[in-house]
Parts: sequence; C-alpha cells; structure tokens
Amino acid sequence: MSAPLVSILIPAYNAEGTIADTLRSAIGQTWPRKEIIVIDDGSTDRTAEVVGQFTSKGVAIVSTENRGLSAAVNHAFRVSHGDYIQELDADDILAQDKIERQLAALRKGDSRRILISSPWAPFYYRTRPARFVQNSLCEDLSPVEWLLRKMSENLHMQNATWLVSREVVEAAGPWDENLRYDQDGEYFARVLLASVGTRFVPETGIFYRLSPKNRISYIGTSQKKKESFFRSMKLHIQYLRSLEDSERVRNACLTYMQRRYHNFYPDLPTIAAELQAMASELHGRLEPPRLRRKYAWLGPLLGWKTAKWAQTKLPEIKSSCFRRWDKAMYGLETRKSWFNAKGTKTLREEPGGRA
Repeated sequence: MSAPLVSILIPAYNAEGTIADTLRSAIGQTWPRKEIIVIDDGSTDRTAEVVGQFTSKGVAIVSTENRGLSAAVNHAFRVSHGDYIQELDADDILAQDKIERQLAALRKGDSRRILISSPWAPFYYRTRPARFVQNSLCEDLSPVEWLLRKMSENLHMQNATWLVSREVVEAAGPWDENLRYDQDGEYFARVLLASVGTRFVPETGIFYRLSPKNRISYIGTSQKKKESFFRSMKLHIQYLRSLEDSERVRNACLTYMQRRYHNFYPDLPTIAAELQAMASELHGRLEPPRLRRKYAWLGPLLGWKTAKWAQTKLPEIKSSCFRRWDKAMYGLETRKSWFNAKGTKTLREEPGGRA
C-alpha cells in the first residue's frame, strides 16, 4: 500500500512579505508524498508573483476573489486530493520533519479518525530562539477532555499544529464562512467532535508568527469580530455539552465565559446580558471584569475605562518593541550570512583559494 498523500493548504491574502518562507518550509518537508496548494484570496500585492516563483517546485496556485480566510480554506480543500490535510497560514513555518513524525506516530490498527497534534512555537522574525509551548493539551486526549481543558484553562492549539485525515475533515464539515473571528477555534472544535481523540507528537510542530494588530486573530474594538466571537463561544459550549453534560463541564463553561466577559462588558450590553443568562442556566453568575493587579491601581486615579485601555494597549506596545528588536536582529543575521557566503565564494574563485 502506498504512503498517504498529504495536502498542504495555504490561504493567502496580501502575504508577499512572508509567504516565501512558508512555502520553503512546505517544500522542505521530509515527507515525500505531498501536494502544496495556495489559494490567493484576491490579494492586491505581489503575493501571486512570489508564489509563482515556486510553481516549478510543485506548488499550485489558485486565484479567487477576496472572500475571506474560511472561504479560501474551503476552496483549497475542494481542489485537494490528500489522504491527510495540513492547513498552514501564509506567515507560519512548518518544522522540517513535522508531517513525517506525525504520520510515524500512527500505529497499526489505529482509526482513521485519530487527530494528530504537535506543539507550536511563537516567533516574530527569527525561528532559532523560538521554543515550543507546553501545556496540558500536549498529550493524548479524548475529545471531551481536550475541549474541557481548552475552555477551563484558557488554552488553544494553533491551527497548523493539526494533521487531519480526509475522513475527519469531511465529517466535520466546512469552515463557517460567516464567522470573522475565532473561525479556526470553532472549526477545530467540530474536528475534535468528529475524531476519536488526539495523538500528540512532541519535539516538532509549527512556528507561529506573532503579527501586528491587523492580524485576523486580533479582536480590538471591532463589533463584527466581537459578535462572531460570541457566536463561536456559544458553539464551543454547545459542542462540549453535547459530549458530556456534567458539573465539571458546566464549571468549565462558566470559567470560559468569565474569562472572555471583558470583551463585551460594558460596551455591548445585549451580548453581556445574554452571557449572564447563559451563566444562570448553568447555575452560575458572571462577575464584572476585574483589571489585572498591575493595572488595577490606575482605576481610582484615572478611571476604569482608562485603566482597561492601559491593560490592553501597554502589552501591545511592549510586543511592538520586541518585534522591532527581533526584526533588526533578523536583518543583521541575514546580512552577515550573505556576506559570509559571498566571501567564501570569492575565496574559492581566487587562485589557490581555500574555503
């Protein structure tokens, strides 16, 4: 029996600055049987031109009108042929042995509905200093235990960490094209429901690029994103309770809502009231959001709204500083590598030169 074909699906929108590295990581996978499909989702920059430089290496590109991330992933799946699906954002990077090691973790007699996971490592520009995140999701788990830990401990698994069989993808159904926030979280919750559980593969995975605040995962003050987030939250609770409706599950759902309540209270009173009603149905009550200790002292001095603004914005400023520093270091290391390579080439071209 031939080795399974893996489809690496890459939705891309205005990704000219990052997609080359993403494609190199896909092409460089040690797993030989793969197809790489890029959906250019109506980009207005040079994304298609950059991808075109890789078509001779087996990369296929499909250009569509701009319809959003979910529609692009759904389109990529429809034109794919793989036995397993590897989804990959256009600014993230696969570890070289990620797919090979995940498939090697499958055992004889395993169900095709085993969902294979691995860790992820956040980075700005340089992957070398990045370290894989370790949390309680990093082990083999049943669907109910995975969702319960995610929701009660405020955890997540970045979407490219998963390797999903075609059977599970078809059972889970397509990405919800009406969601504008947390669409990956809602989708992979359904993937978990369609699976028989997770198989965790350590010491390999993906490098997740921490992008500026215009990234799709940044909620900010967008009311549309907050409304989508609320719908995703309701679906998460529905999915978990469909697997088990126990006291521990109800407590996990209450914790999940409480930790996200600050996104809606007091600015969106209708959603805040609906969340309070959901909490009551679970025999609980949501408390008004509290500021973290390092910002709470600002409340009496400058007002609660100003303190809440500081709690949101100051970490963004700190992250921006780290990003600029890492970009500068990346530039220095890149130039150093270029000069070293050029110097070695010149030395070899000189009579009697030695590298």
